[in-house]
Order: sequence, then structure tokens, then C-alpha cells
Amino acid sequence: MVKWGRFVLFLVVVALLGTLMTTTTKDVAGNITLGLDLQGGFEILYEVEPLEATHKVDIELLKATAYMIEKRINIGGVAEPVIETELPNRIRVKIASQSADQDKLRELIGKPAVLTFRDEAGNIILRGSDLAPNGAAVGYDELRRPLVTIKFSEPKKLEEVTRANLHKRMAIYLDENMQTNPTIQAVITGGSAQITGDYTQESAQELADLLNSGAMPAKLIEKQITSVGASLGKIALEKTVYAGYIGGALIIIFMLLVYRMPGMIANITLAGFTYFCLVVLDWMDATLTLPGIAGFILAIGMAVDANIITYERIQEEIRSGKTILSAFRAGERRSLVTILDAHITTLIATGVLFYFGTSSIQGFAIVLAMTLIVSIITNVFGSRFLLWLVIRSNMFKKPFWFGVKESEIGEL
Repeated sequence: MVKWGRFVLFLVVVALLGTLMTTTTKDVAGNITLGLDLQGGFEILYEVEPLEATHKVDIELLKATAYMIEKRINIGGVAEPVIETELPNRIRVKIASQSADQDKLRELIGKPAVLTFRDEAGNIILRGSDLAPNGAAVGYDELRRPLVTIKFSEPKKLEEVTRANLHKRMAIYLDENMQTNPTIQAVITGGSAQITGDYTQESAQELADLLNSGAMPAKLIEKQITSVGASLGKIALEKTVYAGYIGGALIIIFMLLVYRMPGMIANITLAGFTYFCLVVLDWMDATLTLPGIAGFILAIGMAVDANIITYERIQEEIRSGKTILSAFRAGERRSLVTILDAHITTLIATGVLFYFGTSSIQGFAIVLAMTLIVSIITNVFGSRFLLWLVIRSNMFKKPFWFGVKESEIGEL
């Protein structure tokens, strides 16, 4: 007796999934951030050295330096840079952008930007660290020429310094470059001063931003620069997508020819698996790179394998003479432990890769771990639920629908 309710429920689930995918996939895929190897951009590997020979590089110095690098990159207007610390003394900066000015950003990142105020004897009497937070800004003199205004966090300290050096010169240095060398005409009591010079609007704004970002807490030595052109990244993405289409089509044909009805359900859940992986990548705000796509493709292989293991077990039970329903129950029970073991051991491996690996290896591990979890939900439990609905509808009771010939069936 055909149970139409279960078959209708199967159709409703498939229709809802299909509608969701067709209406939202484009937007979801468009929201995913592409790495520099797919979008184009550049990567710089820095070696960090302490400013003082007596100091050493530790995790706190690496974090502080990485934070300062990020602030400076933000000055350059680059969206979502990836900055990773690598023990014992390295920082990797990834900037995925088709329009980023590489030379300008490298100069901005590498500038020490140490602001000092020195008396006539060359002694440092004030430092950039004495500035108030965001205390530097662009101003103009009486002739509308750009200058940089600075505000100190302790006006009393500035007042004491200017009083002690009244009518003397106080040079203002950025790193070892003297910006201006004015004479202190009066005691400054308000905590504000000016840096004048031959500035344009752009150069004055850049200096103000640089001062507000603060001094770099360590020396940065460029060890490696990897540059990927936008066109090269586009080609890599197009080839990856094209290969995905070819591989997906071959998988669909294979599953339909070998497993028939279960193969069709596997294809449906594989499509759902791909969609939900994209959704999770969007939710994670993750950056998708070529190693990440490699992890994604590997997970697709494991997802197909999970279905094949289940369907092979079901076919074995049907060939032994069991009914379709009994074969389904026995096959899914016997295959579950094997499938979960494979996924769990791979998840353990991804944990090891993430803990001991560096940037690209960690990206591969994160994407692989995420896709494995999604695979368990969709291609293990999801496909079994849909197959259960079809079998319980009693519409496909012949072994043919499950890839088994009548001549292959023995007697119990």
C-alpha cells in the first residue's frame, strides 16, 4: 500500500531546499571574502626584532606589533586585512585587494613613526607617547597652508618643558628626520602645539594619521613578499569553479547509474551540503583561499564516500534476501560506525594541522573541519531521513530502484 503522506513530505522537503538554494545561493556566494590567491593582492612576511638589544620577542610583543600594523593598514583604506602572528618572531600580513597600492602600504607599515621633541642639546624632552589619544589633526595657518596640530595628554608637562626652554629652539623629529625647529616664543599652557612645514593636505593628513596610530613597538624586517595579480587570481577562481562543475557532474552521473534512487537522494543532499557550507562560510566571515577550496573538495569526497558506504551495505542486505525496509535498517546501522569513525579521525587530524600549521595550512584545516561537520548533518543523517521517507512510502519496492538485479538476490 502506497503511503502518499511520506512521499509528499519528501517532495516538500526537496522543494523547500531547492527554492532556498535557487533564491539565495548567488547572494551567499557573493558575500564570501576571497583570499589573495583568488582575488589578487599581496602577502608580506615580517621578522620582528625588539627595539632594545636587551629585550626579547614574546607573544605580547608580537600581538602589540600586529595590532599596530592593522591600525596602519586601516589608515591606507584597505578592508579586512589578515594579520597572523607566527611564533617565535614572525608576522604575516595578507592584503587581498585588486586596487591596493602595494608600495605605499609597505612604506606605511614599515615606518617606525617615533615622534620626539628635542632641546638645543639634542636631548629628548617629550615623546609621541605623551600625545593625547587621537591628538593629532590637520589644521591651517593664517595663509590656509596645511599643518598638523597636536594635543598632549598632560598639559602641565608641556607647560613645564616650554617654560624651561623659553626663547630656545625645540626641534620636532619624526624618526630621525627633523620636521621643524621652532623657537619657543611663549609658555604653552593649553596642551596644544603645531607642527609646521611644507605640507600638502594629503601629506599633513597622512602624518596626523600616522601619529595617531602610534609608534611601532618593534622593528619589522621584510623576509618575503608574495604578489598575486588580480587577473591571475581571477583565472585561478574560474578554473577552480570549472573543475568543480566537471567533478560534480561526474559524481551525479555515477551515483544515479550505480545506486538509482539512493543515488538521486545522495545528489540532492550533496547539493544541500555545498549550499550549507557556503552559508556557514558566510556566517563565519571566513576568507576562502585555494587551500580552503582543497579542504572543501576533500570533504565532498568524504561526503560521497559516506553515502556509498551506506548504499553498499543496503545493497548487500537486499542481495541476502531481506526486504527493502529491513535492508535499509540493517544497512544504515552497520555503516554508521564506519562513517563516524572516518569523520572523527579526520577531525582529529584537522585539529593537529590547525595547532601546528601556519596560515595556509590552518585555512585548509578550518574549512575541512567545518565541511566535515556539515557533511555529517546533511550526507549522513539528512540523506538517511530522505531515503527513509521514500522507502516508507512503499512506492519503490523493487530491487531495481536500489541498483540490485533480481538475479543477484539469494534466499535467507
